[in-house]
Amino acid sequence: MSTAKANTKSTTKKQIDLPAEPRTLTGRKVKNLRRQGILPGNIFGNKITSTSIQLDLKDFQKTYEQTGETNIITLSLKGESKTRPVLVSNVHLDPVTDTPLHVDFHQIDLTQKVTATVPVELIGTAPAEEEKGAVIVQIINELDVEALPADLPDSLEVDLSSLKEFGDFLSVKDIKIDTTKVEIDAEPDQQVVQAQEPKEEEAEPTPSPEGDEGTEPGTDSGGKPESGESQVDKQSDSGDKPTPDEQSKSE
Repeated sequence: MSTAKANTKSTTKKQIDLPAEPRTLTGRKVKNLRRQGILPGNIFGNKITSTSIQLDLKDFQKTYEQTGETNIITLSLKGESKTRPVLVSNVHLDPVTDTPLHVDFHQIDLTQKVTATVPVELIGTAPAEEEKGAVIVQIINELDVEALPADLPDSLEVDLSSLKEFGDFLSVKDIKIDTTKVEIDAEPDQQVVQAQEPKEEEAEPTPSPEGDEGTEPGTDSGGKPESGESQVDKQSDSGDKPTPDEQSKSE
């Protein structure tokens, strides 16, 4: 087996602003907010007081599409002079419509490292797949990384062009990152993606001949009992034979 190399996507991050307001409604009353297109949320963090907030649902959805959970959001809370740097920590979704019902923001210290879950993105085409029909199996879809908030990668891109033979794979240790800024929280030898040889399809069982259908249990194909003589014949024979008493009298 051989290993291949992977790259991480390097992009310049721009500031993303999101306005919000303090929230007074709690419990079941937040349903009234959702009916108005307002998303309830919460801000938490180290050494800060948890704060209930509310924000426009459409504004959040548009922002979340850009940031995911790895990009810093500059949250402007009405009534506060300073903005808050936050990461999206958790989004509660409606089980039917997938509409956000509640969001938790993690307020961060830009000078302290944080841990975030980063998706693993496969790019390119594997020669083993194009030329030999290999099946590309992604074993890990996301990885936890630790870094300063500004250094968190959007994704870990894995280039499949180096997978040339059956059994070629990429491990965590093959992912190229700036180890002075980013640390992956996983075993180095843990496989991320592999080119596997396709399995042969099993042959379908041959159906039984149509002539066997309709045969009654205990009979041959002609409908006769399996035994050479019928039950009636057996009863008849046993009734014609004299009993021991009858035989002694006759003698």
